[in-house]
Amino acid sequence: MSSKNLYELKSGDITDKKDYLNRRQFIRGAALVGSTAATALLYRKLNPAPVEKLKGDSLVTVAKPDSAANSRDGFTTNEKLTDLHEITNYNNFYEFSTSKEGVASAASGFVTKPWDVAVGGLVNKPTTFGLEELLKFPQEERIYRLRCVEGWSMVIPWVGFPLAKLLEKVEPTAQAKYVAFQTLYDPKRMPNQETGVLDWPYVEGLRLDEAMHPLTLLATGLYGETLPPQDGAPIRLVVPWKYGYKSIKSIVKITLVADEPPTTWNLQAPNEYGFYSNVNPKVSHPRWSQAQERRIGDPLFTSRDTLMFNGYEQQVAHLYEGMDLRRYH
Repeated sequence: MSSKNLYELKSGDITDKKDYLNRRQFIRGAALVGSTAATALLYRKLNPAPVEKLKGDSLVTVAKPDSAANSRDGFTTNEKLTDLHEITNYNNFYEFSTSKEGVASAASGFVTKPWDVAVGGLVNKPTTFGLEELLKFPQEERIYRLRCVEGWSMVIPWVGFPLAKLLEKVEPTAQAKYVAFQTLYDPKRMPNQETGVLDWPYVEGLRLDEAMHPLTLLATGLYGETLPPQDGAPIRLVVPWKYGYKSIKSIVKITLVADEPPTTWNLQAPNEYGFYSNVNPKVSHPRWSQAQERRIGDPLFTSRDTLMFNGYEQQVAHLYEGMDLRRYH
């Protein structure tokens, strides 16, 4: 196998690398602070030891979303990107650790080869895809906003391919209405699965039309490099108009089903985390407002207005026409 970086696109071609914070500040049962100013105190600047950059196999050139059409479609933004250093050193992945500072080291030995993703259920052609097959899908860069349910946000240059391309391969049947996802369950490889901090394995779900939307991405990398273990290697979901916890990591199973599937955080606290979890500044979390957010990299104690559907209203609002977005939160 080649020792070259997975992608030809260089992170240095994009931006400086300074700021990124974890999408989940509190472990199970922790109380969250309701005001933007108070919450900002929790996001202190850390300087952990750098994680060694990962190496992977070479791929074809990653397509970059630099056209006006791509901007209109939501595939890119001119906003300042958040930082690779923080992405790889300050993150949350409960399967490895509930410590944001410790998750990178806890996941550093995680082996992602071989890796299979079984896609089945209500499909005509159930298929198990090996990692090499998944990486043969044309890879492209998508620069997306990410909004955490806790009130902070960032902008990340992902690399991957539309989930729709994978689902088209297995041919969903007319009975398929939802798509269920499952993270790897292997306590020997993901040691925090020995604890009861969450019900394992981590599961998530989308409506089929959400899953087939062009913005819904299966990410295999970020900043032009192989996706690090602590960020969901080797393949994860990215749904940019939903709160970050919907973007399940280290996927091993995708199942098309007729009924709404269970999701981990909805099972954990159904009054706080709905199935849809669309970013909506008008619908507060039971314990804090979602009207504003802190962009990681902005000065401490500053905030900005949260955008409906995280700024992707033009692209996705039609999916929810006629729905009560307070009820179906």
